[in-house]
Amino acid sequence: MLVVAVLAQGNDNEAIHDNSVVAPIEVELKLRASPGALDLVRMSAPVQLAARNKGIIRKLEATYYDTADHTLFNAGLSLRVRKAGKQYVQTVKRAAVNGSLSRLEWEAAVAGMAPDLTVMPVADIGSPFDTVDAAQLIPVFITKVRRHLLMIDLPDGQVEMAFDDGFIEVDTNKSTLSEIELELKSGNTAALYQFGLSLMDVSPLCLETQTKSARGYALSLGNPQLPVKAVPSGLARGDTVDEGITKLLLNCQQQVLGNLFEANASFGPESIHQLRVGLRRLRTVLHFLRHELDAASLLALDAQAKRFAQSLGPARNWDVFINSTLSTVERANLQDIEIASLRTATTLLQEQSYRAVQDAVADPQTNRFLLSLGLVIEKKSWRTDVTSNDLKVLTEPVANLAVRILNRLEQKALKRGRAFRDLRSEERHKLRLTLKNLRYASEFFLPIFPGRKMAEKIPQEIVQIAGSARRSQ
Repeated sequence: MLVVAVLAQGNDNEAIHDNSVVAPIEVELKLRASPGALDLVRMSAPVQLAARNKGIIRKLEATYYDTADHTLFNAGLSLRVRKAGKQYVQTVKRAAVNGSLSRLEWEAAVAGMAPDLTVMPVADIGSPFDTVDAAQLIPVFITKVRRHLLMIDLPDGQVEMAFDDGFIEVDTNKSTLSEIELELKSGNTAALYQFGLSLMDVSPLCLETQTKSARGYALSLGNPQLPVKAVPSGLARGDTVDEGITKLLLNCQQQVLGNLFEANASFGPESIHQLRVGLRRLRTVLHFLRHELDAASLLALDAQAKRFAQSLGPARNWDVFINSTLSTVERANLQDIEIASLRTATTLLQEQSYRAVQDAVADPQTNRFLLSLGLVIEKKSWRTDVTSNDLKVLTEPVANLAVRILNRLEQKALKRGRAFRDLRSEERHKLRLTLKNLRYASEFFLPIFPGRKMAEKIPQEIVQIAGSARRSQ
């Protein structure tokens, strides 16, 4: 996961000599690996050729604190005290409110492993941290990590590379930690994605989308990952098409990454559904851009997103069948239908489809796609892909693009919806897909037209067709 975090000065490489709290920006890419893969990656050619030296090894022990009723966790905060050598560093993190790419973090030196709230900028951190008393805090979980740090020199940046091997512990329960952190020290964020892709040639790594804190609370509380729904695109009427493309792709990326989960974690139907929605929204963006720009990088992303989305289809189908269709049949109390046997059989098929989703999430092709998506966004690859004739499109107001796309999709939907009652099922399915694209496009561009509701933008004919198509399913 790419994490853009605001951190207090001082990290595992440098001692904190006072209690001052400042906030530079940290950009970090995390990759999950098997324990055996850590050594394989560490000794690989990409790492050995770029590393300045053999690096340093440190043992890190951290305790995460919260109140008995988990006030901090419920507010999206975490508090830890970490021992690194002879130094004790206290850290407070606030979870991002706009996707998984950014978070606030404050650090300060403390005397020991016990938390000391007096050294933190309480006013900056805000509620509910400003009402928590240190006497209320109790240990929730601990982490113990062996970290091997290397400084990597790349053409486009300098990266601190950490190999973390250890575990998270809650009472007698343990969860292993085996991951690689790439922290950008200088240069371009694209360097992290590019280097991450080169490491994929060494070992089948996975993009890690959970922090140690999130994993620790999940182990402690048994909380499943909450599904992440789409948020507004953030487009502004003054944006150019080039700026709009960046915002749209980032918006879709956040939803996709927010609904990934560890290959061995439990997950629910809604997470799979929202992951599919995120991929559909991404493909909608790539689809309507294809009509505007001839960019090879965007075409490649569409093919990879389609492959990933198709691997999730069976699981979603069984979820809908069991939780909706079968439940409806059961409530009808029909005779001569063994609902219990049918539910048992379909549940087994559902579990099989879930395992296929886990395999798809861990698939190297999937993780190459996720890294490639980040690389395209950071490099803005469409700028160099397009022909000279298309360059002028990138400088246009994004509102012009919105009008063209919405008009084109509207006309396509009206055309496909003619004589709706006479349409075959295949034709109705095509209409349904077009209406979905129109819906997503409308949601993407809605911020450009402030003060108007979605229904005011979609012609009444489209609303009527959408309703008929939904009832026909």
